[in-house]
Amino acid sequence: MATLPNIIRRVSGPKPRSFQVISSIPSIRKIRRDAMLKGESVGFVPTMGALHQGHLALIRQAVQENKHVYVSIYVNPTQFGVNEDFDSYPNTLDSDLEQLRPLTAKFWNDDSIGQITAVFTPTTSQMYPGLKPSSEIDGPGSFVTITPLSSVNEGASRPVFFRGVATVCMKLFNIVQPDNVYFGQKDVQQTYVIRRMVDDFHLNTRVRVVPTVRDIDGLAKSSRNVYLGRRRRKVATVLVRALRAVRAAFLDAHTERDVLLGAAHKIFEDELQRQEALPPHARCMFEVDYLSLADPLRFIELDNVEPKHGAILSGAVKMLPIEEPEEGEDLGTGGGNLPVRLIDNLRLEQITSMLERTRSSSSNTL
Repeated sequence: MATLPNIIRRVSGPKPRSFQVISSIPSIRKIRRDAMLKGESVGFVPTMGALHQGHLALIRQAVQENKHVYVSIYVNPTQFGVNEDFDSYPNTLDSDLEQLRPLTAKFWNDDSIGQITAVFTPTTSQMYPGLKPSSEIDGPGSFVTITPLSSVNEGASRPVFFRGVATVCMKLFNIVQPDNVYFGQKDVQQTYVIRRMVDDFHLNTRVRVVPTVRDIDGLAKSSRNVYLGRRRRKVATVLVRALRAVRAAFLDAHTERDVLLGAAHKIFEDELQRQEALPPHARCMFEVDYLSLADPLRFIELDNVEPKHGAILSGAVKMLPIEEPEEGEDLGTGGGNLPVRLIDNLRLEQITSMLERTRSSSSNTL
């Protein structure tokens, strides 16, 4: 990971012990202007709340590279489709703030890094001051669309998702005007959409992508994991197991699309057969949404992977509702009645490239 100029050590002045919670656009713009006039850098971590270790990893990276870090917590309605889970999406502002407070105390004791100085919590009436935001494909409103990148994979399954993401990020970037913005590798297609938007609209910010944070069994951290419950949580690792099977095939010198993705489908089929053999009170069913094998620069689907270039392997599964809950069973938020859609990805690259990237990341640690 390339280093940024260490602005932090060149800026004088005391570091705040904690952050401000700011809900108005004029107020966040005022502190941003004050920072700019002082020559102090601002990193920005946009979130929808329900914070987990993946979000905290973004924040930890941001304080390494900026004097100030602003975190936004806003559940954006326009990236949810008409029949998606906007109404049931976790609203956890109080607990999110409680997670951030110990971090600020830790950062305050380290003079070599920055600090979380603002948590921005705007309302929908502020973010969408004109027409009421629409989640319909042809709904009215002012939107940012990045095509054709937003129309494949995640975009094919969720037609308004990237339109909503690009629109809210354009609004947030215009409001905050950050030097650097931070996103997680788990949402890999989103990082391509945001980078394309930043480049195409000449936005004066740098997009930083932080590696996916995983649980010990490999499941990627996600705000939607709270819906899984114990039974679905155990089977949900099928996605990362399938992706790792593809990576193993690639490292075994296979480069053809059918062979590589066939390794993933074998994992899916074996797990589905295991679940179908169980009685309804014990099983957990799922559906594979898509698998993608894409060029790492342009995110275009590949028929064959060039070993020296590698590929981005991504996929999505939908964990179906629990058929027959058992008494006292941990069913997660929503009681096991909601389908849970999970995404993940891995980068396919040769061992030598992986070692070079690891050495580069280690040498560039601030």
